[in-house]
Amino acid sequence: MIRRDYILAMIEQFAQMLNRIRGEIGGRNHAEAAVLLDKAFQELVGAGPDAVARLTDTELLAQLTRDEPTQVIRHKTLLLVALLQEAGRLRADAQPPRAEEACACWIKALDLLLNIHLQDADFEFLEFVPKIELLRQQLADAPLPLRTLAALWRSYERTGAYGSAEDALFALLEAEPNNSDLRTEAVVFYERLLRESDASLDAGNLPRNEVQAGLEQVRERTPVQ
Repeated sequence: MIRRDYILAMIEQFAQMLNRIRGEIGGRNHAEAAVLLDKAFQELVGAGPDAVARLTDTELLAQLTRDEPTQVIRHKTLLLVALLQEAGRLRADAQPPRAEEACACWIKALDLLLNIHLQDADFEFLEFVPKIELLRQQLADAPLPLRTLAALWRSYERTGAYGSAEDALFALLEAEPNNSDLRTEAVVFYERLLRESDASLDAGNLPRNEVQAGLEQVRERTPVQ
């Protein structure tokens, strides 16, 4: 009970801080928003937003687990995702815009969110945590790291968004045209989809004829074993 109360109190305190940050950004009070953001980041992980965006997953996990029971790590990660999204907004709204820094914050937020989703697709996200699609929209046409594309591919397939999964897969294939292991995984992906019902494929925006076409396209690039 104490642990649950601790988590709820942490979330409530953070939500109040997040509302203040969003209000300052919406009112274009960027200096105040930056101060509040830095304070929130320091309290959560002991580092500012730009430093957090540069940390590896292992380094970031070490920061999140400092002096905390493992049960709260996932919640702290979601709080960090929300902070990174707002840090990206602040940098994108700057004059002149700090687009590269904004994208770094959003990519890190997306990576963290995808990691949680792939661990537990049924995990209930907090209301104020940005959705995967919002972060994708904010990143627009920005190039994504291969690790992010791979996680998006897996995540979209798990949720039945097969058309989006295929888009992420082909971005991977274009980035790594000589990766035979990836091409083999792509073949297995399409073979899995062919076992789905027509209704499921249509709902996922990838009809059966397009699945078959994608499979043939990948097989043409896959050396015969």
